[in-house]
Amino acid sequence: MLKGRAFKFGDSISTDHITPGRLAHLRSNLPELAKHVLEDADPTFASKVKAGDFIVASSNFGLGSSREHAPLVIKMAGVSAILAKSVARIFFRNAINLGLPVLICDTDKIDDGDELEVELAAGTVNDITNGNQLTFSQIPEVMLHILDEGGLIPYIKKYGDFRL
Repeated sequence: MLKGRAFKFGDSISTDHITPGRLAHLRSNLPELAKHVLEDADPTFASKVKAGDFIVASSNFGLGSSREHAPLVIKMAGVSAILAKSVARIFFRNAINLGLPVLICDTDKIDDGDELEVELAAGTVNDITNGNQLTFSQIPEVMLHILDEGGLIPYIKKYGDFRL
């Protein structure tokens, strides 16, 4: 069970919103880059987000270049999962490979600041603030195992290859 607060974003949050190109020099200093995560979409996000919180977005989250460090600094900032109506495919796989769940669901009924509980295996989001329960697309079993291990590299180190 994941628990945290919702930080709501709109449509088309790109990898440049997540990790601005002007900060490319910080790619070798990811803890410093994480202090700037999403600052072009919400300048206060990095200072407000706490461990366990959620990014809740509309459509096309993570579009743009395939910056692998974009989902990584989101995870480093403490975000436990991203909920969105749709996500760019390369961002989705990068996030899963780095151990950051991305859940595809209708986010319209979630407001900024709502307290959420997410059960990955059950495919449910309980909005504690307003009482709504949402469902999200089932995460394939192999991806759940990757997420359980914290990402693809820890998974392969433990199991040596894919298993079901």
